[in-house]
Amino acid sequence: MHVAMFPWLAMGHLLPFLRLSKLLAQKGHKFSFILTPRNIERLPKLPSNISSSITFVSLSLPLPPFSGSTPGSECSMEIPYNKQQSLKSAFDLLQAPLTEFLQRSSPDWVIFDYASYWLPQVAAELGISKGFFSIFSAATLCFLGPPSSAIKDIRSTPEDFTVVPPWIPFQSNVAFRYHEITWYGDMTEEDPTGVSDSVRFGYSISGSDAVFVHSSLELEPEYFGLLQNLYEKPVFPTGFLPSSIEDEVEGDRDTTWVGIKKWLDKHRVNSVVYVALGTEASLSPTQLAELAHGLEKSEVHFFWALRNDSQIPEGFEERVKGRGMVHIGCGRARVWASSDTLPMSDQGLNTRMLEGKGLGVEIPRDEREGSFDSDSVAHSVRLAMVDDAGESIRAKAKLMKGLIVNIDNNYRHVDELVRFMTSETCSSLVADK
Repeated sequence: MHVAMFPWLAMGHLLPFLRLSKLLAQKGHKFSFILTPRNIERLPKLPSNISSSITFVSLSLPLPPFSGSTPGSECSMEIPYNKQQSLKSAFDLLQAPLTEFLQRSSPDWVIFDYASYWLPQVAAELGISKGFFSIFSAATLCFLGPPSSAIKDIRSTPEDFTVVPPWIPFQSNVAFRYHEITWYGDMTEEDPTGVSDSVRFGYSISGSDAVFVHSSLELEPEYFGLLQNLYEKPVFPTGFLPSSIEDEVEGDRDTTWVGIKKWLDKHRVNSVVYVALGTEASLSPTQLAELAHGLEKSEVHFFWALRNDSQIPEGFEERVKGRGMVHIGCGRARVWASSDTLPMSDQGLNTRMLEGKGLGVEIPRDEREGSFDSDSVAHSVRLAMVDDAGESIRAKAKLMKGLIVNIDNNYRHVDELVRFMTSETCSSLVADK
């Protein structure tokens, strides 16, 4: 196959799209990875054995000036959260050059993200099969509901998002907290595109021939079953597409990483908490201070990756010396690792799904304001890591970790996906569309 990949301009999206491309390229398929110039530069080098199978296609982003952006901004992490919709407005202007490329190259498939809601129609007119690749969990997609509900944008108040929707027929705790919805509303500008994220999801899903989900049947069996009913089309898990250290750190074997590994090797297995907020999430100075003091009070070993040293409370590093490491700047490999965190807008839903399955602990926060204190951080960390009351959580998490990082298990998901994409059944399905 020749497959065109077109992700949304966020690191948490680019990397899963690239990893899926790598796995499929190892099976002999060719890829055109379509992206803007600066974002192509951010991606890790391709392994030599598949470098000839993945071609990066550069499309310049027509970015209109808006407050908060800097010249050449092409990635969501470079733009204030409340200006994200302006980036989508610029992203939509890629429709014309992308259409020209698809006309010239005639790929068998185009795999796209939620933001390019206009792409299914373009691909359909060109006779190209269309796969919507969701980096969001199956539980999150179920919460969004059937495409028709997403397109109608039926939920209009914060309270509408704080309850489990009626189309989820089984017991679930997957819903937003009030403070998550109000924060998102406060941080979202007036949409210059006139197309909400909900509508983008709806049209992307309804216009696709199949939906691929960056998750696993082992983790979310009930939600995958529901998605098949909600979408009335094939839904496939891709697995978690784990990357190897050798893959992601190639060309980045600097003294910083050597020092980090040396520090980690001094500690017992499963005794260090990795703390990362991802490339886009941000906490207020007060929240950062509470998080830091909570880690300090927990007396648990931790490694905390931060974007800059202005986020560290005064005297913190000295007080936790030996027990905790704070790494500033996060070299390329570490940024890639922390970018595996899903976007802020759905982290709450993922938290509830994992806690509901007994796989994690949610730090208690004020329902209306979202505030938390250091005592709740310390208690939650100790419960997850060392307290007897958290033993069942650790046991379940260890079992699930084995499934998530198991290469053979992840390859099985990808093999099933390839069989579908190359099958006569798929060709017939697309022809009927």
